[in-house]
Amino acid sequence: MFEYFYNEILRRTIISFGTLFNAITIKQTNSSDSIVNTIRVPLAYGPTQKFLARLEQQADLNKSTSITLPRMSFEFIGMTYDPSRKVSTTQQYTVKDPDDGSESKKIYMPVPYNMQFELSIMSKLNDDALQIVEQILPFFQPSYNLTVELVESIQEKRDIPVILENITMQDDYEGDFTTRRVLLYTLRFTAKTYLFGPATSATKDIIKKASISYLTGTDTTNTTREVTYSTVPRAIKNYTGDAATTVAVDATKTAKLIEVESVSGLTAKSYIAINDEELFISSITGNKLTVKRAQDKTTATEHLRGAEVHVIDSADNALIEEGDDFGFSGTLT
Repeated sequence: MFEYFYNEILRRTIISFGTLFNAITIKQTNSSDSIVNTIRVPLAYGPTQKFLARLEQQADLNKSTSITLPRMSFEFIGMTYDPSRKVSTTQQYTVKDPDDGSESKKIYMPVPYNMQFELSIMSKLNDDALQIVEQILPFFQPSYNLTVELVESIQEKRDIPVILENITMQDDYEGDFTTRRVLLYTLRFTAKTYLFGPATSATKDIIKKASISYLTGTDTTNTTREVTYSTVPRAIKNYTGDAATTVAVDATKTAKLIEVESVSGLTAKSYIAINDEELFISSITGNKLTVKRAQDKTTATEHLRGAEVHVIDSADNALIEEGDDFGFSGTLT
């Protein structure tokens, strides 16, 4: 506990939230409804008061360096634990390390937190503000799913619902006519994110062989007979991609005899894959294979002449990936 780790989840969520609003534009028209200006509304991270204070401190409204309106700002204002999305705190799951396909990583189930955001829209003209608001609201009914890669080391992506909670409007226009008017719309959002702990190596924790011993008698130190059954995972598809031969004659989905171009590299009592079907070779006579169809719950299908025949062997067993279906090969000693 308390070992150093930093998944950058909060930072990634904040950035992803901001990118939702960084391409909003408005159009300004003249008295004849002709478009005279198209403006991309600038977006910055920071408190609204910072921008309002800068507006108030600029006495000369005609200076070229004056802060421009309209503009938007957003800010992360707090977070709360969400017990309604809680899952088992002791449950773990494993994934393949994306940087090293031979390694696996494990990580505990995430903790649900709600992040609160405020989006402020500052404008001099009411029509400008309404254009911005109307480009945002239709997408929140009241939530919008935002896909975020929360943990880069395991490429964990989650859909984060961003919920629009409420909208308020304020018109800061007091004093004489030289005072700069600011229309302020404030939109409050909640992002339902997840916080993950550290990801650690799980390669040594994966069970690759299981053995069961059967003993006779009550004295386990002096047994008269002992039988041990050992089993290891067996691939049910070809991973290497190298074809051993091809089908020589079209085979129906019920055919038990399949003729191939060459039996070199094929052996009896072994598994092969044709298309997406796994087959077991019972015997070989000439170039004909006597097979058992649809092994390990695969589906028997027709195989046309020229279809590739792949051998499933120990090389494929070593390449079984996390989450793949597999069978078992057992031995008695």
